[in-house]
Amino acid sequence: MRYNGTQVNLMKYLSTRNQSLSMNSQDALNQGLASDGGLFVPASIPCLELKTTLNKSFSELSFMILSLFLDDFPQTQLKACIDQAYTHSFDSPDITPVIKAGQTFILELFHGPTAAFKDVALQLLPRLLVTLKQLNHDDTVTSVLTATSGDTGSAALAGFKDVLGFTMTVFYPEIGISTIQRKQMTTQSASNLHVYGIHGNFDDAQRGVKSIFTQASHFDFPLSSANSINIGRFLPQITYYFKAYADLVQQKVLCLGDEVVFSVPTGNFGNILAAYIAKQMGLPIQHLLCASNENDVLTQFIQTGTYTRNRPFHVTSSPSMDILVSSNLERLLYWLTDRDSTQISTWMQDLDTTGSYTLDALTLSKLQALFIPYRLEEKDVEKTIHDTYQTSHYVCDPHTAIGVGAAHLYLKSHPEAIVIVAATASPYKFPKTVLKALHLETSPDDFENIDRLYEATHFPCPAFLKELKEKTEVHTQILHPSEMAQTIQANAHHD
Repeated sequence: MRYNGTQVNLMKYLSTRNQSLSMNSQDALNQGLASDGGLFVPASIPCLELKTTLNKSFSELSFMILSLFLDDFPQTQLKACIDQAYTHSFDSPDITPVIKAGQTFILELFHGPTAAFKDVALQLLPRLLVTLKQLNHDDTVTSVLTATSGDTGSAALAGFKDVLGFTMTVFYPEIGISTIQRKQMTTQSASNLHVYGIHGNFDDAQRGVKSIFTQASHFDFPLSSANSINIGRFLPQITYYFKAYADLVQQKVLCLGDEVVFSVPTGNFGNILAAYIAKQMGLPIQHLLCASNENDVLTQFIQTGTYTRNRPFHVTSSPSMDILVSSNLERLLYWLTDRDSTQISTWMQDLDTTGSYTLDALTLSKLQALFIPYRLEEKDVEKTIHDTYQTSHYVCDPHTAIGVGAAHLYLKSHPEAIVIVAATASPYKFPKTVLKALHLETSPDDFENIDRLYEATHFPCPAFLKELKEKTEVHTQILHPSEMAQTIQANAHHD
C-alpha cells in the first residue's frame, strides 16, 4: 500500500495457532476468531516514545495508539470513529479518570453507558465495523456474537443497538450474574438485538461461541465477535493505561520514566493483556498484579505453570471473574514462547481434550517475571470494600475490591510503589454486596439497594441504573449450549 507515494508495510495479524494464517487488521476485526480456532495477534508490537503521550485527551491518545495497530484504516475515518465513541457516551470528560484512594490510585473505567470497563472498547468497535462495511461497499448483515460473564453483554448491546448491517446476540450464564447485570441485557428491545440465558456457567457460553466460529463456513452469513477474542476489544483498552500514567505525570505524582504497578481484577485476561501490550510498547510498568477471586485458576497457573479447568467452579460476588478458561491467555503465551504457534496449538489441544496443560520452565520463568498473582476470598472482598470506604470514603464494587486487595498485599513488601488499580465496574451494579460489606441493611430488591447505597455514601450513581427498575425484561429464553448454533442460524433468517 502507498501513502503519499511511499510504500508502507502494513501491520499483519497472525493466528496464535498458525503463523501462515495472516491478514490485515480490517479482516481480523471482521472475522473475530481465526478459522483454526486461534486468536489473532499483531505480527509485531510498535513502540511509543513516552513523552509523546503526555498532555493529550483520551481521544487523541487513542488515535495515536490505534493508528499504529489499525494502519489499513483511512486515518480520517479512524479518527471519526474514535471521536464519536468518546464524545458523548461517557459521564466523565476524562473518560477514564484516576482518583487517589488511600495508598492506591484508582483508574475508573466505569463511566460509560453501561458502567463497566467494557464500554471503552465496545463504544468504538461497532463504529469500526460499520466503517469497514462502508469502505468495502458491503451490504450483508453480520451476526455479532458474544458470551458474557456479566458486563460484556450489556456493553455490546449498547454499542450495537440499532446499528444497520449488524445483529447482536448475547449469551449469558443463567446463574451467577447480578440482577442489575441481567436486566441491563434483557430489557434491551431493539430489533437487531438478541439475548439468551444459558444453562451452565460462562465457560459453557464461551465454549459455545468459539464452536460456532469454527463452523463459520457452514453459515450463509458473516460472523463476528464482540468478546475480547476480537482484536477490536483489547486494542482500545491499551489507551487507558498510557492515559493513567500521563495523568499522574501531569499531577506530579510521577516523573517521566518512573515505574508503576497496575493491579487488574482478572477473569478472561483481556484487560491485563492490554496492560502487558502497553508495557511492551514502552510504558514503564514494573509489575502487573493478576488479581483473582476464589476461581483462582490464573493464580495457580502463574504460581505452578499448570493450567487446569478440572476444578470446582465457585459462584462469587464478582461474577465477571467467575471464569475457568481465560481465552486471552493464549495470546500472552504466544508472545512468551517467541511466537511458537505449534506449541500453542499443542497446549490448547491439551486444554480441550484433558482440561489442562503445563508450561516448560523457560516460559514459566518469563510469566512469573511479569505477573504477580493474588487471590482474594469472599471475606477478603467484603473487608476490602469496608476498609476502603472507612479510610478514604471510596466505594468499590466487588471486582475492583479484588484489585485493591491485591494492591494492598503488594504494598506490604513494596511500600514505595505507585500502584494503580483498574476499577472495572460501578459499585451500583452490585449494591447488595456493597451494602453488606459496609455493614448496612440490605433489601431483597436490588433497586432499593441502589437507593440505600446512595443515601449512605453519596457516591455518584449512574442515572440509567435507577431507570432499569421500570423497564420490562423482553428476553427471557434460556437455552442449552447445544442450541446456540441453531438459534443463531434461525435468527439470521428471520431478522
